[in-house]
Amino acid sequence: MIQPRNTDPYTDPRTFYGSELRRLREAGGLSQDQLGERVFCSGTYIGQLEAATRRPQLDLSRLFDEVLGTGEHLQRLCRLARKSKVADYFADAAELEQQAKTISEYAPVLVPGLLQTEAYARAITRTATPFAPHESVEERVRARLDRQRILDDPTHPVLWEILHEAALRVPMGGRESMCEQLLHIAEVAQRPRVVVQVLTFTAMAEAFMDSMASIMCFDDAPTVVYTEGAGSGQLIEDPALVEHSLRSYDLARAVALSPSASLALLQSLAKDYTHP
Repeated sequence: MIQPRNTDPYTDPRTFYGSELRRLREAGGLSQDQLGERVFCSGTYIGQLEAATRRPQLDLSRLFDEVLGTGEHLQRLCRLARKSKVADYFADAAELEQQAKTISEYAPVLVPGLLQTEAYARAITRTATPFAPHESVEERVRARLDRQRILDDPTHPVLWEILHEAALRVPMGGRESMCEQLLHIAEVAQRPRVVVQVLTFTAMAEAFMDSMASIMCFDDAPTVVYTEGAGSGQLIEDPALVEHSLRSYDLARAVALSPSASLALLQSLAKDYTHP
């Protein structure tokens, strides 16, 4: 069961938001299901907000304030609770990533964050935000590397990565950076609870996924899918859309290289980057 992050509402903005939502809901004489019906979400989701296991949303907080007659109280608390080290559009997915039982990712162009080296992460960040100050770039790099701590836990989620061949051939950060990056992926691929496959250019004709996707499964919550483009991201929870993503991922997994063949290709490409 997903547990609250913090039981003290005075030391964590999100926990305070959850405690206030619970207090105001109960003062209004509403159950979680009743409040959920009025704001068009499930009672289970209300419970997750109150337990601080899900980040509050501004639009939903506005509905809470309307239903509970609380002015803009929950909207103001929401803005505090949503502060994060990562981009706002990714923040919800980043936290679910820490709670997932399995993470299945497809990367069509760039190496995904959980596999990035520091040099590669810095090169991507500088390319994506060319006018950002140095401190901002370094903060984003640190936040990305912090996410990888889940892979150091012996009970970390099962991680299944499908990397399109294009992601391995874009020399992000230069040849030395890419050599280091590919060797790092090869090393991670040999750890327990990690599977890495490469989807070659030719296999793309049989399995087509047009954007990055991260499918996260949980012990006691529905599967969600996170997709991301340039400067934007979307968390998908609709069961029909999630099911479509699962079937597309299964097809990509079926036609990708085997884990052993993928490892050999990674090591071969790393050697290529060591030569002009």
